[in-house]
Amino acid sequence: MRIAGPGRPHPLGVTLEAGGANVAVRAGAAERVHLCLFDDADVELRLSLSERTGDVHHAWIEGLVAGVRYGLRADGPEAAGVFDPAKLLADPFARRFDGPFRWDPRLAATKSADSAPAMPKAVTCALPPPVDPAERPATPWSKTVIYEAHVKGLTQLDPEVPEALRGTFDALAHPAAIARLKDLGVTALELLPIMAFMDEPRLLKLGLSNYWGYNTAAFLAPEPRYFGPSGSDGPRRAVAALHQAGIEVILDVVFNHTAELDA
Repeated sequence: MRIAGPGRPHPLGVTLEAGGANVAVRAGAAERVHLCLFDDADVELRLSLSERTGDVHHAWIEGLVAGVRYGLRADGPEAAGVFDPAKLLADPFARRFDGPFRWDPRLAATKSADSAPAMPKAVTCALPPPVDPAERPATPWSKTVIYEAHVKGLTQLDPEVPEALRGTFDALAHPAAIARLKDLGVTALELLPIMAFMDEPRLLKLGLSNYWGYNTAAFLAPEPRYFGPSGSDGPRRAVAALHQAGIEVILDVVFNHTAELDA
């Protein structure tokens, strides 16, 4: 894999195309942004994005395909106080990560050891096809009955769901889980945050965890801790099964409490 062209400033993130991928990262104060590719042995290949349009650094990477793990690094002026190329950064537009975000002192924003061993890697993947609008139940608000639930908590102890599926996205698609919602008259399932998140260090010091997921690390990637046998395809399959049963899906998204803050 190598830089083979300037690429485009949009869309942001890593966009797979024929023969490679366009990479675009918004980092206005950065002097350089590096795409860091990791093989199965965690050997890193660092490619500096060659072009810049306004605040966006971008390049065309030849040979980049689906399933490659990656992160970002940024160099910038010392006066900015936030740039440390020893820190591997998450692509905010990533659609999948190879594991959950877990607190490690190496992730802290201070000059220190390389944080790559402690940082989950984004995984390149093709965008799924859009959901057909005809698939959505479109229940009128006057007839809508919303059931708010936690992906894991809804099925973790359900004896009618196979043990291997309990607590996962796959369990949401299981006939037993859907039948229970239908018996209650539910027409819309509102899921507490399903986006990739990290437990706050403050909670970990108390021996606790962020069960609810209100500490988002990446808004476009599902939380790996909820993956079942279907892996990252689980959320889409669950939504399709719920839609087929006449149940809409609402996602709880929180923008004011994210994982770079220890709150």
